[in-house]
Formats: sequence, structure tokens, C-alpha cells
Amino acid sequence: MVLFSGFQFEISHLSEIGMLTLSSPISPHNALQNPRPAIRRRFTALNCKGIQLSVPSHCYTAGGDCTSGGVALKSVDVATLGNLCVDLVLNVPELPPASFLDRKAYMERLAASPPDKKYWEAGGNCNMAIAAKRLGLCCITIGHVGNEIYGDFLLDVLHDEGIDTVGMNEDTDVVDSASASYETLLCWVLVDPLQRHGFCSRADFSKEPAFSWMSKLSREVKMAIRKSKILFCNGYGFDELSPSLIISALDYAVEVGTSVFFDPGPRGKSLSVGTPEQQRALGQFLMMSDVLLLTSDEAESLTGIGNPILAGQELLRKGMRTKWVIVKMGSKGSILISLSSISCAPAFKVNVIDTVGCGDSFVAAIAFGFIHNLPTVNTLAIANAVGAATAMGCGAGRNVANLEQVIELMRASNLNEDATFWNELLDDNLDAQQITFLSKTAINGSNNQLHRVALQKVVSESLCKLKSARIKGIVPS
Repeated sequence: MVLFSGFQFEISHLSEIGMLTLSSPISPHNALQNPRPAIRRRFTALNCKGIQLSVPSHCYTAGGDCTSGGVALKSVDVATLGNLCVDLVLNVPELPPASFLDRKAYMERLAASPPDKKYWEAGGNCNMAIAAKRLGLCCITIGHVGNEIYGDFLLDVLHDEGIDTVGMNEDTDVVDSASASYETLLCWVLVDPLQRHGFCSRADFSKEPAFSWMSKLSREVKMAIRKSKILFCNGYGFDELSPSLIISALDYAVEVGTSVFFDPGPRGKSLSVGTPEQQRALGQFLMMSDVLLLTSDEAESLTGIGNPILAGQELLRKGMRTKWVIVKMGSKGSILISLSSISCAPAFKVNVIDTVGCGDSFVAAIAFGFIHNLPTVNTLAIANAVGAATAMGCGAGRNVANLEQVIELMRASNLNEDATFWNELLDDNLDAQQITFLSKTAINGSNNQLHRVALQKVVSESLCKLKSARIKGIVPS
């Protein structure tokens, strides 16, 4: 990552496996405004105890929407908060210039007219929602899209995937719907001849969140959070929403018993040294989330500890509600640290085409395992497979892994088991609680600390669960 005069520009190579950074975008030209009505949500109105509520149509049923004994039923598996954007993927002869003013002019030229629709893709939290839906989970997205062609495109993609969108704020008196601050966020994904990626957006030119005019959670958003088993938030949400609004969503989720997943991403480092409000918000998420997901570099930047297991244990120790800390290590695999155990799973070997969306897909599979109380090593194996299957495609959005690809990859059972790496890492942590390690073969006589689990056993158990999602159309609860 390189910083130029306050403008964040991130470069990645397609050959690398791991999280790539998606930002939120430069504004489309006002001429793109669509004259159609601003309210384009897709909901089904249900009556619950005499109060009419607007709720997503794909996940809710009339029989399951009302409360039972005063406690709201959790009829949605996953809700994502914010970070709804359209990726515009363009091949360019060279990445933008270093000068701040030149870069801004470069972006304005790109935004002057929309590129051909074949270059558009759903991005941001859409990746996680689509991947989760393809695993059979019921998903909704909470966020803002504008009343223009990009907003229509995003809603259509999500609708076609069976995912509903809940608007963050329907108070259109707060802001002119024709202004840039109301428009759908765009992320320019620029690829040079060396296959390096640059991600840039209008958020890079402003100190304020893109939707700073939003001040409170609507009743509709609160209902979506209350009905969901998991609320997923990531660091890019701070590009769009004020820290106070994001914290209000966190607080409400805790209040109504919705589990919180948080992935700070590369934004975690900047938030940790950001405004006092950003620092407090980051601290709240690290303390109050049920599941934290980080790369090994991100875990080190937040704890100062280089060993990913020790860094995860430190985050777990500081958390008030934290159940799992998951450390993603790209082509090496992943680790899940809980209060009672540590689980490790090497990655699957694949032919990597594009790593955009791999981390988002990985999170979706972690949600799958969390909701269905799968063994932690099984959860990691499925998550590694989903992330790897996404890397075999080109781009994110509708190109993330589908269930058939995940099943095929798990059946192949081709692990990238780097014995030297794992032996060195685990030797440093064998005095800790029990470690479960996913291995090509089980080893008889494992000591009490290190328990090796055969990949074929995990694959057999996991495929049974995944196939039930394919047969029934939904993941059984």
C-alpha cells in the first residue's frame, strides 16, 4: 500500500492470495441520475401484532416473522452493514500518477461518463452476501444506494441472487437525492499490463464519510438487525458511515442478541490512529464482537505481536464477548482461536486467477459454520475452500464461488500443507490449550496438545452439510 498526499492507493498482484483492499468511490456524473422514483426497495409488508412492518421478501415468512414470547425470531442468517458499492473494473496502460491533483483529475475523467456495463460488478459487502447466499444462508444487505443507473444495477444483481436490501435512511429531506453525497458508491478497480490492481474512490478525497448525512438507524434497519443471527461489519463501513452510526448498530445488535462479526481489514490500522471517534469505535468493535477476522499482518498491527496465534489470543483476552478470533494467512491457510482451543487448517491448492473477493467469501463460510455449530476445524476447511474457489475465478460479485465449485474443490482434497511453516508455528504454541490441526492423514499417538484430524474425515462431514444446502435450497437450521 502506498500513500500519496492523503490519497490511499493500493496495489496488489493477482498471484498473491489474501485480502485485497476495496475502497468506496468517486461519484458518478450527475447526468447519470435516473428519473425513476427514489424508493426502489424490495420488501413484503407483514402485520405483526397489529403493527405493519416492511421486511425483506426472500427470507421472512408470515409464520416466522412475529415474536414468540416477546423474543424476536431470528429468521435471517446474515445481515451486512454498509459497504455496498459497484466495482468498475478497467484495464489501463498505467496506474494513476502520484500527484494528488493529477490523480484527482484522472479519477474525474474516469467518472465523467459510465464505462460499458460489461465492466461493472457488485462489490464491497455484496461479495460476502452473495457467497453466503450461495452456501444456502438467508442474507440481507443494509446500506445505501442512490437513485441512478449504478444503484439500479446493484439492486438488480442482489435481487437476482435472492438477496434483499434494506435502506439505511429513508429520510430524503436530509439530502438532495441529486447530490454527489446521495449517489451509489463506486470503486474503480484499475488493472495495468503487469496485472497490478489499484483501488480508488471518492472517499479517498474527503475527510468525511461518504454518507455523513446519515445520523440514526431507521426502524427498518433495526428490524433487519433484530431478525438476523449475524450482523457483519468491516472497516470499509467507516468510509461511508459515521463512527457514531456504526456504533449504534453494534450496540443495537448486542441489545437484541444478534452476533457481531467484524473484519477491520486494512482500515484497522488507519482507524487505530484516526480521530478519537474512530479509535473509540474500533475499540468497541474489538471488545464487543463475537467473531473477529483479520489477516496475520492486521492482527500484528493491532496487537504488536508477530505470532498469529499469540496475537489472536491477545485479542480474545481483551474482548468482552469474543468467542472466535480467526487469522487469515493467505496461501498458508487459517487459524481459529477460541477460549478453549486452537484450530489450524492449511489452504487448498488452486490455480489462482484473481484474489479479489476471497476474504469476503471466506467470511461467508465462517458464518455458515458459526450458525450451524460445526466443529471449528470443519468451519475453517469450508472457509478455505470457499476462498480458494473464488480465487479460481475472475473478480468478485457474481464471480465469487458457487456451491458446486466448493464441493468439487473439497472432494479433490489437495492441501497445501507446508510442514516447515506449521511445525515452526505450532512448536511455539504447544504449551497452550489443545491444538487441532487439519492434516492429509491422521497420525496415531498424537500428544494431548496436538490433535491431527484427517482431511478426508472433515471433507466427508462437511460435504454432507453442504449437499443438504444444494438439495433443499436452504441451509437447514
